[in-house]
Amino acid sequence: MERNTRQRNAILDAISEAGRPLSTQEILAAGQAVVPSLSIATVYRTLKDLTAESWILPVKLPGEADRYEMTQLGDHYHFKCSACSRVFDIHERIKKSNLLVPRDFVIEKYDLILYGRCSECQPKP
Repeated sequence: MERNTRQRNAILDAISEAGRPLSTQEILAAGQAVVPSLSIATVYRTLKDLTAESWILPVKLPGEADRYEMTQLGDHYHFKCSACSRVFDIHERIKKSNLLVPRDFVIEKYDLILYGRCSECQPKP
């Protein structure tokens, strides 16, 4: 049996219900809304376990701490808001054949991160 299923479930629920990749601090805040005693150490330990068990995946942005999302989302890209720093999933497809690479190069894998302002951070007219 898991060490503290209530804390683990609060963390997993926070990630699955967010609809976007969450930072460790966002996971802690959402988890503490359900389990006020949840600590950052427990969050880190649980994220490590959930990643090892393939429940979640780290989202890596250059020069930043990982964010986390559910594994079943399939191939997709990410958008980082330059104002609020939140990261969002983008599910539009980009075909490998549309990417310009040098002749005789073969694309095996690619990652795309878009940067800009999310809808909440756009200046209001």
